[in-house]
Amino acid sequence: MTAVVLPGITVLDLTRVMSGPYCTLMLADMGARVIKIEHPQRGDDTRAWGPPFVNGESVYFLSVNRNKESLTLDFKQTEGRRILDALLHRADVLVENFRPGTLERLGLDYASLAARHRRLIYASISGYGHTGPLQHLAGYDAVAQAEGGLMSITGDPDGPPFRLGLPIVDLVSGLFAVQGILLALLSRGVTGRGQYVDIAMHDAVAALLTYQAAGYLATGKNPPRMGNAHESIVPYGTFDVRDGLVMLAVGNDDQFRRFCEVAGIPALASDARFGTNPQRVAHRDELLPMLAPLLRTRDRDEWTRVLRAAGVPCGAVRTIGEMLADPQLAAREMIAPVLHPNAGPLRLVGSPVKLSGATARPDRPSPALGEHTDAILINELGFSADEVCGLRQRGVV
Repeated sequence: MTAVVLPGITVLDLTRVMSGPYCTLMLADMGARVIKIEHPQRGDDTRAWGPPFVNGESVYFLSVNRNKESLTLDFKQTEGRRILDALLHRADVLVENFRPGTLERLGLDYASLAARHRRLIYASISGYGHTGPLQHLAGYDAVAQAEGGLMSITGDPDGPPFRLGLPIVDLVSGLFAVQGILLALLSRGVTGRGQYVDIAMHDAVAALLTYQAAGYLATGKNPPRMGNAHESIVPYGTFDVRDGLVMLAVGNDDQFRRFCEVAGIPALASDARFGTNPQRVAHRDELLPMLAPLLRTRDRDEWTRVLRAAGVPCGAVRTIGEMLADPQLAAREMIAPVLHPNAGPLRLVGSPVKLSGATARPDRPSPALGEHTDAILINELGFSADEVCGLRQRGVV
């Protein structure tokens, strides 16, 4: 991997499942050394999540743990704790997503570590953060989507609320954690001291609500579910075409005029009911039935071609397979091949962060459980091979 953004930064990754591993994945992709600490017997929970599996390897785990090293360690045991303390002396960042209170009981919370490791940046991702009446509860993405109001605005108007088809709160919490860690690294460069980064999934989903939350705070009215439509913009949503679905996102009056010209209905743009976006919103139920039969007269590729040429925002509703085969992704080097020792040749989605001075590539696959344990203990911490063997027999590593 050619990456110079985080040279010499060592991250101890005490996370599992999604939010924490996604955070450390971003750091690993940009050149940080990430040592993933896993339980000696079972490892990260997601190693067992599937299908799909590739030669026994969980695709879920493979997707967010590339470019990391795996060290198995039971740090609840005295010998394991000594090893973790030795690693902490060498680390710049610790990332964890245990339930609040768990690491405090082990003396591994930020307050306990900061005095001995003044430069350590300690990032915690949890369901509700480490303050407030709900801090003791565990965090789960589906629960966060429900409790955070996100499900209430997702789905058809007359149907039930839906969660998104991926763990969006986990993912954005991981991204906020990366942001906090990078800010703390910048601050440490000035002050010489690390600090605590406290990320709550509940806070993260609240931040995602943006204009929906602002609308409620301004009016006291809960926003409705709109399906694929938009409460404040028309025409905006998915429309049936001859061979599938097309998404239109006509965001201003000039775009609507151009849409009407391409669709062969220029007079509609000057109709008093539809000339401005507020008018189109007010007359949504009249406009959309006029557009529906017209849009069904052409294929999705033709619609996207002619509308894009006219500067009208649109796109085909595609499968994940269609999206991943897009030449645009190849041009952006977003699909990278790696060779996994068990799963064999794999293709992984790369980093979306493109910097002129660095290239992030997923050129190392996710590690096997404990793959780097011996090398770290023997080559870096000074253990002998016999000592490591004894630790393994006692279940410490």
